[in-house]
Amino acid sequence: MLCFIVAASTTPINGFASRVIPLNWRMKIYIKFYKLVEQNLYPKITNMQAFLKGGSCGLQKAKDKPTTSSSKDTTEKRKHTPWVEKYRPRCVEDVAFQDEVVLVLKKSLSGSDLPNLLFYGPPGTGKTSTILAAARELYGPELFKSRILELNASDERGIDVVRTKVKNFSQLTAAGSRSDGKPCPPFKIVILDEADSMTGAAQAALRRTMEKQSRTTRFCLICNYVSRIIEPITSRCAKFRFKPLAQDVLSDRLKLISKKENITLSDEVIQALIDTSEGDLRKAITYLQSASSLHQDETQITQSDIFEISGIVPTETIDDVLKTCQSDSYEKLDTVIKLMINEGYAATQVINQLHDRIVISEELTDTQKSVICEKIALSDKCLMDGADGYLQLMALFSVVMTQICHGK
Repeated sequence: MLCFIVAASTTPINGFASRVIPLNWRMKIYIKFYKLVEQNLYPKITNMQAFLKGGSCGLQKAKDKPTTSSSKDTTEKRKHTPWVEKYRPRCVEDVAFQDEVVLVLKKSLSGSDLPNLLFYGPPGTGKTSTILAAARELYGPELFKSRILELNASDERGIDVVRTKVKNFSQLTAAGSRSDGKPCPPFKIVILDEADSMTGAAQAALRRTMEKQSRTTRFCLICNYVSRIIEPITSRCAKFRFKPLAQDVLSDRLKLISKKENITLSDEVIQALIDTSEGDLRKAITYLQSASSLHQDETQITQSDIFEISGIVPTETIDDVLKTCQSDSYEKLDTVIKLMINEGYAATQVINQLHDRIVISEELTDTQKSVICEKIALSDKCLMDGADGYLQLMALFSVVMTQICHGK
């Protein structure tokens, strides 16, 4: 009884009471205390650990201030959204520099009739964004997720996936109507991104599914190389080639994003983004966001920031290697290449930039250029197969040194 009085006088049980009261009695007091809590005779316990350890922070009064965690989470999510997704086109008209595709899709959307589609072209030209924007206009935000099945290279897309997941989704009947009263087409859309990485057996199984489920499902295949898609599939699809984006289109879109993000971009920085992205708008936007994160307090982005983020080898480094090749010394060439490797430059990037320099060089004859370019192709193939970067660069620049010093 004394222990119960001590516990009642120290609510919640403080450290002294926990040392005085025996363990079995203490457990009984806990049970009794929780029964009182269930009967709303005590305020709500918000911190179990604080109650067991003792202290007044274990209890919280019933009237708490309303939290705004949901609004904070929404703000943080919007703040940390990648710019590629933040500025992705939401309608077909926003797709840049693909006039033929946009014109055909507009007519298809107006009649709610969409054929099977095959989009091919370089990366970052708007293939995935175009079909997603068209799907949003067709189904609206309510039915978008239920009517779309999107599979990309990260998903397993062998023959089993085509026979199970894709086939089961295609067999479902499209039902429901849009809340805004606009007409909703009676079919679903299956988006297969990077379809050129699918196996031949999976593409053959997909061909039969496209035939049988033509009433309830439309397919949109997206790839970089249309030659890797089997002929029976390409003959069942309307093919659209996405062109690399022009420099003025890239410049306008980058200026629009920088204006909305309060970033100052000079003409040199924009040109650096265009050169490093090589017509890939997604890559250019990613580089721009990465460069802006380097200057959170400042708004000025420099050209060197873009080169540093994109991994471009400085022109001075390439010049130093070519000057070393003119010395006809393998020891000096070995020292320069080791220094370049230790700086962290990728061998594939060095080869790509060397190719551009060799092609426009006026000091080499056409015969010398052909020999060097042939070696560049072999070294690039070896690097793709997993060869060592240092050895390939040594072999390549040895050929360059031989052609410069002894090729004439």
